[in-house]
Amino acid sequence: MSEDTIGAIATPPGKGGVAIVRISGKEALPIAEKMFIPAGGVAVRDFSPYRLYPGRIAAEGFSDYGLCVYFRAPHSYTGEDIVEFQCHGGESVARGILAKCFSLGARSAGRGEFTRRAFLNGKLSLASAEGLADMINGESEAEVRAGYLLYSEKLTEQVREFQNQLKELLAGVDAAVDYPEEDLEEREAEALRPELVRIRDAVSALAAGYAKGRKIKSGVTVALCGKPNTGKSSLLNRLVGYEKAIVSEIAGTTRDAVEGTLEIGGVRFNLYDTAGMRESSDRIESIGIERAENIVRAADVVVFVSDGTEKGDDEEARVRRLAGEKPVIRLRNKIDLQEGELSSEADVLTSATTGEGVERLKELLYEKSFGARGEDAAFLIEERHFRALRRAAESLGRAAEGCCVQPLELVAADMTEAWETLGEITGETASEAVVEEIFSKFCVGK
Repeated sequence: MSEDTIGAIATPPGKGGVAIVRISGKEALPIAEKMFIPAGGVAVRDFSPYRLYPGRIAAEGFSDYGLCVYFRAPHSYTGEDIVEFQCHGGESVARGILAKCFSLGARSAGRGEFTRRAFLNGKLSLASAEGLADMINGESEAEVRAGYLLYSEKLTEQVREFQNQLKELLAGVDAAVDYPEEDLEEREAEALRPELVRIRDAVSALAAGYAKGRKIKSGVTVALCGKPNTGKSSLLNRLVGYEKAIVSEIAGTTRDAVEGTLEIGGVRFNLYDTAGMRESSDRIESIGIERAENIVRAADVVVFVSDGTEKGDDEEARVRRLAGEKPVIRLRNKIDLQEGELSSEADVLTSATTGEGVERLKELLYEKSFGARGEDAAFLIEERHFRALRRAAESLGRAAEGCCVQPLELVAADMTEAWETLGEITGETASEAVVEEIFSKFCVGK
């Protein structure tokens, strides 16, 4: 537990109904005794934990009427004594109360220092702290959900289970190495290999969840592409709900990519209306087409838009080459202008003018990105966790391959390396630089 007491304003800057000033450390309660006068006559030192008490809060140069609550160590957010003052929401009021805390011995908290103390005091894992940051910074419902799963120790529990399994296996390996006269080494190696393969496969399967988690955190990139004047800009406007892109009957109006954003199933989708693909002698349009190709290469999902007025086989083949293994949705637009039976070759038929088929397009975008709706949200949303899991799986693979062809001491070294790599996720073996970087992303009052 830290020797000093830290303080910060825990609520966002600006005017509001209530502001919260938080102090944490061994001097939190003594500081509160010197600056809070309870209305009910109960002394601050006799406060029942986790209960709100009304009274007068002394600030630098003035006072305010508010509430005080005491969280007793170790059953608090940081694992230390915490006192929170709830005052009226003006910035000057909160700053004055915080200044009083400083004058009585507290110091200003650094970024994420409350949560860092929670981590150091064993109140949460490093992965859980990252999940909390994802919840705070989440820009979509799905990102907040995934952050909550990470914060609630779901990933930490799985990783620690892998570590416990490895620890048990290492105990058997150590016994076989320590007692060679009992001929345990060969039998241990034979039994060890399938167990290592099983753990490696489970770790790899967990790492595979990052393919979805990355898109939940960063948003799904969607490229709207096709020949000029097929209604891509109108489709973008219809999807985002307002006029984001310029719409014109003149082919080639879109010279540069236009971005719009919408949520589908709580997930952020970043849509790019790209320049129509065709051979062009116009230098500016050619640059736009080149940028469109780059967006298709980088996209998670590609929508090839046609309007049924002419064949677009060459352009579609070009788009599919650029997209590689990524899903391509074939969309036929402007169906409100077409007569007779519509072709069934398209994946979805739409009218950007009337909105027909747009909801089906949204469903397809989600399905191509994540599968059927209703699946559990991926909680592997941090690249750091993905890289650690992949390295752990590689170490386990080497250990499994070496079981019957090299000394068990070398196998144990790979197993230990896997255990330590997994510990980087929970924070047990994370470097100080990694810990510092994670908590520097928090605000001062968290």
